[in-house]
Amino acid sequence: MIVQGNIVDIENKRIYKGEVLVKNGKILEVREAAHAKENYILPGFVDAHIHIESSMLVPSEFAKIAVVHGTVATVSDPHEIANVLGVKGVNFMIENGKKVPLKFNFGAPSCVPATSFESAGAIIDSDDIKLMMENPDIKYLAEMMNYPGVLFDDEEVLAKIKHAKNNNKPIDGHAPGLRGKDVTKYISAGISTDHECFSYEEALEKLQKGMKVIIREGSAAKNFEALIDLLPEHFQKMMFCSDDKHPDDLLLGHINQLCERAVTKGIDVFKVLQAACVNPVKHYNLDVGLLQKGNDADFIIVEDLKKFKVLETYINGELVAKNGESYVKHVDFEVLNNFNTDKKKVEEFRFESSSEKIRVIEALDGELVTNNIEANSLIKDGNLVSNTENDVLKMTVVNRYKNDKPAIAFIKNFGLKEGAIASSVGHDSHNIIAVGVSDEAICKAVNLIIENRGGVCAVNSSEEKIVSLPVAGIMSDKSALEIGEKYAELDKMAKEMGSKLRAPYMSLSFMALLVIPSLKLSDKGLFDGTSFKFTSLEIE
Repeated sequence: MIVQGNIVDIENKRIYKGEVLVKNGKILEVREAAHAKENYILPGFVDAHIHIESSMLVPSEFAKIAVVHGTVATVSDPHEIANVLGVKGVNFMIENGKKVPLKFNFGAPSCVPATSFESAGAIIDSDDIKLMMENPDIKYLAEMMNYPGVLFDDEEVLAKIKHAKNNNKPIDGHAPGLRGKDVTKYISAGISTDHECFSYEEALEKLQKGMKVIIREGSAAKNFEALIDLLPEHFQKMMFCSDDKHPDDLLLGHINQLCERAVTKGIDVFKVLQAACVNPVKHYNLDVGLLQKGNDADFIIVEDLKKFKVLETYINGELVAKNGESYVKHVDFEVLNNFNTDKKKVEEFRFESSSEKIRVIEALDGELVTNNIEANSLIKDGNLVSNTENDVLKMTVVNRYKNDKPAIAFIKNFGLKEGAIASSVGHDSHNIIAVGVSDEAICKAVNLIIENRGGVCAVNSSEEKIVSLPVAGIMSDKSALEIGEKYAELDKMAKEMGSKLRAPYMSLSFMALLVIPSLKLSDKGLFDGTSFKFTSLEIE
């Protein structure tokens, strides 16, 4: 096979008319050809950090859409399914991903459960990590979210890091806001990347101390604008990722969108493509071609180097997408789950109180971090209730692995004026999380999730909608197109009910993410992510 066009030689920073000769999935030669076509041939895009589960798609269905956008590989942390199903869940992701051409590169989840302050469905300890690190299908130790464990020399944490080092596999970081001596110690433990920087200064310090910084632009957390100005000088130590991307967003684009935005800002295209295509392959030692002789034939053809409209995507020499059409086929798979809680009663969501003030989680649009604020209580018949006028709404996290009392908190900025929304995608342990204007609405939404053994839903007095997620309670068994359209309808309903958030369900899912400050809710109670301990809802 011969493919012609303008060859984009990223390493040597040159573009020339040429052709790529491919045989048996490998590049035999890349050579000049005077009469080549006017399109551009370049290495495929790599998402340097993503939880496939957050697309609500199994890997094989994710691949169908990603290849259309020129993505040929991902660096994927199966942390979400691992918290539900343990090593069995990780193996499900690996095996399902192998059935399609896209090159998934899975890591061993380092924090299952993410903390001891929440109920997960499984445990992955250092002995499990040792075995996983010896598996050639496991490419790295996934994000070490337990940075306090690193800083305070927790034996179990250090054992996991040691097993990665013994197998010469990279160690991913997760240290939002960590600075000074603390980040120096964190890096010295052998942790080489971070995708959680939310300020220019934080990212610059980490770069200067030898860390690689991954610019994240997902459905909820968006750090591109804060960090992109670092790329021109630090392009050899930066990468792009989406981290968490919902299905409707994935249908619109992937890493190609970040390339377009970066080039529009006037950043040198070779530096942009270094971050988008080359750096992840080299850092994680991926079996992904870089348009060099002898490489796997993993490359894309784009219309130009401004919009990066993808015309064709090749993986191992196979044409997997052309002009917006995916050639990745559907594959059958076993549906695994772990859902063991009974339907709830309205009275279980009461919170008896006489306190005049309460602690409130302030959600910030486009951020995983939250603020810890105070608000006046609204009490009816001795029960703390939602205050829609002040947009301080009751929320709950319900243990989905056993019958237990729902945890209650209050949250600002969700904006609902009616009904409730709920989800069994609740990072990191994936318990049921819901927010609503009344106990009745919250209970109705929670029970709809339980009836379906997982999903995301919206309910009000006249309507209820759900996207069922039967695979571990976090992924669909349907196609990306089907799930994307249904999810878009659900997103629209939440916004019609009053939510002003860009991605209300993605934001909701992170309100149980205890490892991100400041105030979050687990199934065990209200949690102060700054002091890393539980706190009270009521302020005496």
